[in-house]
Amino acid sequence: MSAPLIHIESSPSLPHEADVVVIGGGVVGVFTSYYLARRGLKVALLEKGRVAAEQSSRNWGWCRQQNRDARELPMATKSLDLWERVAQETGEDTGFRRCGLLYLSNDENELAGWAKWRDFARTVGVTTHMLSAEEASERGKTTGRKWKGGVFSPTDGTADTSKAVPIAARAIMAAGGTVHQHCAARGVELSAGRVSGVVTEAGTIRTKTVVMAGGAWASSFCNQLGIRFPQASVRQSILAVAPGVAGLPDALHTALVSLTRRGNGGYTLAISGRARVDPTAQQFRFGREFLPMFARRWRSLAPGAFEGLRQGHESLAKWALDEVTPMELNRILNPRPDMRQIRLTHQRACQLVPELQHVAISNIWAGYIDSTPDGIPAIGEVESIPGFILAAGFSGHGFGIGPGAGHMIADIITGSAPIVDPRPYTPERLKMSAWGKVSEF
Repeated sequence: MSAPLIHIESSPSLPHEADVVVIGGGVVGVFTSYYLARRGLKVALLEKGRVAAEQSSRNWGWCRQQNRDARELPMATKSLDLWERVAQETGEDTGFRRCGLLYLSNDENELAGWAKWRDFARTVGVTTHMLSAEEASERGKTTGRKWKGGVFSPTDGTADTSKAVPIAARAIMAAGGTVHQHCAARGVELSAGRVSGVVTEAGTIRTKTVVMAGGAWASSFCNQLGIRFPQASVRQSILAVAPGVAGLPDALHTALVSLTRRGNGGYTLAISGRARVDPTAQQFRFGREFLPMFARRWRSLAPGAFEGLRQGHESLAKWALDEVTPMELNRILNPRPDMRQIRLTHQRACQLVPELQHVAISNIWAGYIDSTPDGIPAIGEVESIPGFILAAGFSGHGFGIGPGAGHMIADIITGSAPIVDPRPYTPERLKMSAWGKVSEF
């Protein structure tokens, strides 16, 4: 049982040349290609497996401003507007709705942190409401509990992870771009030090601009070009239950468990931040850079197993452009779920909402969430290789802010005024220490 995902057809043939080649068919790569194609550029999107088959279909589906780091908040706000427009532009339903996100708590320190964020949000025009004990208990009445307080962000929402990104990918082709699934990018060719082409398993595409949006695979790919991109991933396990419980909020976070209504009326269940750290060569290579992140979040992390080595996405190996690569050996990152975590999540969910005991588990899956040392994505041209744009390390936030990131990358490539200030995301910042800079949320 894996994460549900609709299938789309690929373009019939690989182009010999393109204005831009985008590597990675997740939410960031797809929306980058989407906005480039809508501007009339000849764009080719490469995906080694299926569009959205990795973390872009394995996340919660939250599209939020609430509790965003100040560096990400502008992109989150713009992304909400873009999510709304996608349905109008494509004529298809991505499942996006501004249903509001509800946070409930009995922890005074947690409530104080949310209130502090609310005060900050007011200064940038974001609406969020702190809830009294009575209001929180009323909104969370399905739990049958009394709550000390909470927060409700009415303009935030969710989208359907099983179809939102594939729908945007179909729109790329409708706008004149091409989408190539089961077509791994093996490497980048350079001429006079800048990008001149992308070598794929099916042939070479001549181009002067490439976007690396390969998610958890990005650092190993960058390593082929001598680019040092500190990136690490953790394995999170999630389950979904069938429809059958009425009255639950569409999106609810508590310290016990978080729940999100799915398109079929069932719910996705997860424990926020809880994950396994699977040791890999890449983890050890960048271990020092990630000490600040680990110091902040170690309570939510647990040692993993050899699943990361088996998957091959964090290899330090070098490969030739005419040989099979790790991406072709493992088309889709589909790690084994941590069944101990799954059982704990289900137990907590049933403790929070007892009616869930009578609802069947419909799906179980795991995914790798890739992160940068400060928890903020790396987006921008790599100084050492003109024409090579990195867009990775979204740290579990990529689905919600994917449209804004894609729009901003398209702005950078076309020379348009960026939809948001790109400076907080520059990859060059990762050359400095992350102490004191780790994202709070």
